[in-house]
Amino acid sequence: MIELRNTWCGGLGLPFQTAASLHSAENISRSRVCFFVQTFKSKASRALPHLTDLYRTASSLLRDRNEAEDLIQDTYLEAWKSFHRFELGTNCRAWLFKIMFHRLHHVRRRLVKASRVTTIDGPEGQDELAAEPVVPQEIRDEDVLNALDKIAVEFREIVLLADVEEFSYKEIAETLRIPVGTVMSRLSRGRKLLRQELAEVARSYGISPRTKQADAAETA
Repeated sequence: MIELRNTWCGGLGLPFQTAASLHSAENISRSRVCFFVQTFKSKASRALPHLTDLYRTASSLLRDRNEAEDLIQDTYLEAWKSFHRFELGTNCRAWLFKIMFHRLHHVRRRLVKASRVTTIDGPEGQDELAAEPVVPQEIRDEDVLNALDKIAVEFREIVLLADVEEFSYKEIAETLRIPVGTVMSRLSRGRKLLRQELAEVARSYGISPRTKQADAAETA
């Protein structure tokens, strides 16, 4: 994990404490998944270190602990079946994320049919936000996480992969099977949507979020 203290996370503006909480294994209940993975320990030893990252992303995208655990189990089962196709020396973490997102596609279709989740809202082609607010440092970690949950899943998954999991544009494109240009546009939109949500939170606290334009005018 890249050192984030006193810096912005992936250009997004996540304080170090928030990034740390997103990466903390202590916040993840994974006993059921660990029990499953241990049964395949001989083959999955290279995959075990990435369990926390996979579960964190799955739980954020599905918003359901049981569904997330089932998805991770399916991911590791598929990986175990496909280890003969894995090339030693390549990125095992990226390979596992590709498998997980392939399985996630089927999970989403099932959940939508069962009316347990809403469909993605907000077309990607909407006009850009007029002003991009700067995230105040007074915002709490839980506010950031709640704001992230309010973003449409097609943008949230890109922000998670880029700013939390620190994948490159190319790796994200390969994982989601979309063009690099689409990754870049969705990431830009997702970051702006998250900043907008956090600006609303700041106003509810009586904090007036500053815009980049205001900062530039003051330093001119």
